[in-house]
Amino acid sequence: MAVCRVAVGRDHQGMRLDLFLTRHLGGLYPEKGWNRSAVQKMIGAGEITVNGRASKPAARLKAGDRVEVRLPPARETSLAREAGPLDILYEDRDCLVLNKPPGIAVHPGAGRPAGTLVNALLYHRPDLAGVGGERRPGIVHRLDKDTSGVMVVAKTALAFQHLVRQFKERRVDKEYVALVWGKMAGPKGLMDRPIGRHRFDRKRMSTLRAVAQVREAVTGWEAIGAFKVARDSDRWSWVSFLRLKPRTGRTHQIRVHLAERGNPVVGDRVYGGKRPWPCQGPVGVRPLYEFPRQALHAERLAFEHPRTQKRMEFRAPLAEDMRQLLALLKGGEVPGGGKTDKGVDKQGGFS
Repeated sequence: MAVCRVAVGRDHQGMRLDLFLTRHLGGLYPEKGWNRSAVQKMIGAGEITVNGRASKPAARLKAGDRVEVRLPPARETSLAREAGPLDILYEDRDCLVLNKPPGIAVHPGAGRPAGTLVNALLYHRPDLAGVGGERRPGIVHRLDKDTSGVMVVAKTALAFQHLVRQFKERRVDKEYVALVWGKMAGPKGLMDRPIGRHRFDRKRMSTLRAVAQVREAVTGWEAIGAFKVARDSDRWSWVSFLRLKPRTGRTHQIRVHLAERGNPVVGDRVYGGKRPWPCQGPVGVRPLYEFPRQALHAERLAFEHPRTQKRMEFRAPLAEDMRQLLALLKGGEVPGGGKTDKGVDKQGGFS
């Protein structure tokens, strides 16, 4: 039986035991349906202790208390196991780091029961089933379906708890690179706008048209280079190559922040708006205007190993389609022949 151990911090001093665990376990295991009634039943059954002793639901916690929860065994997953290639960057008994390809969803959802990264992970690592949740085993963070790059997956319940806590406490360093429309005003900056569900479209997020419930969202950016792709003077005549450092982890955060400041990610069909083909633009950059996904890549991930506490850092190489697009913009060989105009304004060295 898996055991979850939690140390009570000063922020939770004086909180009822059942309320504390409802909030904590609900964040770690959202799919298990934790509520106060379920927690109270476990306390009554002796499955939850405080400092090694049985307690009561209404017991008030003190800073430094150690709460231990004996979790019920994971149910056999109903998810299909599907053979598929995995680009594994690192693996040990606690976690697995991989380079996610574009075009594949991380986990099953409504109307998508299979064909996801989770289905492939379960085929290669069957013991992953039930780690952290029946529908999202091992998944401690996500990338959008059409975003590529580095991800970490937990292989044990202990690793899952440790990694989720790091993401929640913002101790994980994340860096992305992206191609965006327009030329940035300056070499670097910060986008600090709360994000919430879009007021009229529940599938989208927004900073400008969000419902009342918004959450803090902060993204730092640095311009690596800028490319002139058309002789027009509007935002569609330049493309910038950015490095982005999200300090928070809201849904679609980078895409929303960039789009609502007027610099949508190239290829973003949800937040990018219409991308007119310039009448005087070089024919060689047509792949730019027809890029089939958001040109966004999770390049770097650094976190503390859940068992050794050693700081680890991983980088994922660009997906081939984005690498070719960047080469085209730099004036290199264009797939199929030809070259682009070298209208490049470098705002720093290329990586």
